[in-house]
Amino acid sequence: MSLPAGAAIQVGLPERFRADAARLYLDAFAAKLGPILGRGERAEGFLASVMRPANAMAALNAEGDLLGLAGFHDETGGFIGGGFADMRAAYGLPGALWRAPLIDLFERAPEPGEMLMDGVVVALAHRGAGIGEALLDALSHHAARAGAQALRLEVVDANPRAEALYLRLGFECRARRATPLMRPFFGFGAVATMIRPT
Repeated sequence: MSLPAGAAIQVGLPERFRADAARLYLDAFAAKLGPILGRGERAEGFLASVMRPANAMAALNAEGDLLGLAGFHDETGGFIGGGFADMRAAYGLPGALWRAPLIDLFERAPEPGEMLMDGVVVALAHRGAGIGEALLDALSHHAARAGAQALRLEVVDANPRAEALYLRLGFECRARRATPLMRPFFGFGAVATMIRPT
C-alpha cells in the first residue's frame, strides 16, 4: 500500500517531533507502558528525553506533520534508550526503583544479522491509510541496506489484529512464548516472535 499523496518516509525523527512521538507511543502502547510510566506530561517528558531520533523511520506529510513512525534497534541501540539515571530524574529515586525493573522486562536486542523493530505507531487521524505498512516496508529496506538479513518484531497475544497484519506483510511466526506473569499487570499472556527476510 502506498503513502497518501505528498507524504514521504525518512530515516531519522526530526527533533521537533520528540513530544509528538512520545504522545503517539504512550497512546499506542498504553497497556504496556501506562502501568509503569503513567500518562500525562511526566511520562511524555520521560519518553521524549530517552528517544534516539536516529533510530526511527518517520512518515511526514507535505506540510511536514508527523503521520507515524517506526523505531528500530540495531547495533547502536534502540529507539527508546535511557537508563536508571533518566528514570530517577523523571520519577525520583523511589519511583525509579520499582519502575526500572519493570521496564527491563520489555528490553530485547537484535540477534546477529537482524534488525529489531522497536514499535510502529500511526497518528489516530491517519490510521487506515497504509502508513503503518509503508513504514514497515521502509524499515525492511533500511535493514537490508544496513546489512541485516531479517527484520524481527514481537507482538503480544492481546493484539491479534497486529499479528494478522504482520503475517499479511510477509512476517513469519518463528516462536511463541508464554508470559503468564504479565497478564495481571499488562493484559497479555504470550508473545510471538515474527521474522521477515529483507
